[in-house]
Amino acid sequence: QVQLVESGGGLVQAGGSLRLSCAASGSIFSINVMGWYRQAPGKQRELVAVIASGGSTHYADSVKGRFTISRDNAKNTVYLQMNSLKPEDTAVYYCNGKIRPTMSRRSELDYWGQGTQVTVSS
Repeated sequence: QVQLVESGGGLVQAGGSLRLSCAASGSIFSINVMGWYRQAPGKQRELVAVIASGGSTHYADSVKGRFTISRDNAKNTVYLQMNSLKPEDTAVYYCNGKIRPTMSRRSELDYWGQGTQVTVSS
């Protein structure tokens, strides 16, 4: 079993900062891409940022220059530093990992965390 556990959400005023963390644990052979997605009420889940095992990153246009994704491969952990937060960043943030649980399994599986609420007040 693989688990992704997020932490770090909360309530912050516009212009403030939060740092999200997501740790993967369990039966893990390798982790390729890790990332963050978010879903606001009444909207579809959308990509926020992803980072490959080698460190290359991709961001949604709406967060470029404000959010920074990073990872610690030794700890199987991905982080999202969120600065200059706006009310429109309010959403449930989900961690995602594309993980090979065992060496015998050649394909990756998608794993999701339970989500953490981020609320930005104006």
